[in-house]
Amino acid sequence: MLLYNASSVVTEFIVGGFDTTNSPIVVGVIILIVYIVAVIANLVNILFIIYDKRLHKPMYYLICNLAVVDILFTSSTSPTMIGVLVASVKTISYVPCLIQMFAFNLGWVMEMFALSVMAFDRLIAISRPFHYHSYLTNARTLVLTYILWIVACGVAAIFPVTVIPLPHCYTVLKYAFCDYPAIIRTTCVDPNYYFNIAVVIIFFLVFFTFGFICLSYIGIIYFVKFSSNNDKMKMGSTCLSHLIVVTCYYFPIFILSILTRLGVVLTLEARNGLMIGSILGPSLINPFVYCLRTKEIKYKIIMMFKKV
Repeated sequence: MLLYNASSVVTEFIVGGFDTTNSPIVVGVIILIVYIVAVIANLVNILFIIYDKRLHKPMYYLICNLAVVDILFTSSTSPTMIGVLVASVKTISYVPCLIQMFAFNLGWVMEMFALSVMAFDRLIAISRPFHYHSYLTNARTLVLTYILWIVACGVAAIFPVTVIPLPHCYTVLKYAFCDYPAIIRTTCVDPNYYFNIAVVIIFFLVFFTFGFICLSYIGIIYFVKFSSNNDKMKMGSTCLSHLIVVTCYYFPIFILSILTRLGVVLTLEARNGLMIGSILGPSLINPFVYCLRTKEIKYKIIMMFKKV
């Protein structure tokens, strides 16, 4: 680990999170393939929704927003990890590192916001099916989405703002990319205070969004029990896609952000694996879940292949 004088100006960092990785090229190629598939699949979802005016509805706008978030989320870190593993490019300049940290945290926050809004959308659709389009119009959906992006930008900006004034004594990042804990560990200050700030933000966001999703599904279950068996099956199928996505996203977060603070010690490899899984997993699964379980999008894909 390179040691700097506190008065020195750090111009670049060295990504050291994969130094102990066995077969780095194999891992890098796997990440590359998953990344390419995830980006293409999400782009297909976006293009289908944009160019088909019949899909210009609140639910599809939310699916499109989730696809945009997934592309941002996975693109914020994957190129750096692929470069380190495949091309052995381990250095990243100071400013791009901060930009990467901001983009990663923006995608991380927006993923939670997007899933929360989609749970609320399902609640309105099931509890007020005849008034759904009057409650959740296209305009209101777009305005709500814009507001969430603004709030998410404000939250994500907290992390680089707290890092910029700090002097750096080290240049080697302990983890796989420029995330907040890795950069804080390169500074000359006691990291516990800054880690506690991050824990408070993470706990509030996870508790609020996951709690909101749980409350939405409690409401959905309440209204579903008064429905016919046929309607229950349709509602269950509608909500299953969202539940799959929520599980894939929140499960690694609970392990990384909560259990580790309760004393559970993770190896560097385990932490990197969970972090990479939390980034690439939802971004890869989301478009396929919504393509395969949303009949309008699935129908368009089938017709496209029939024409070929």
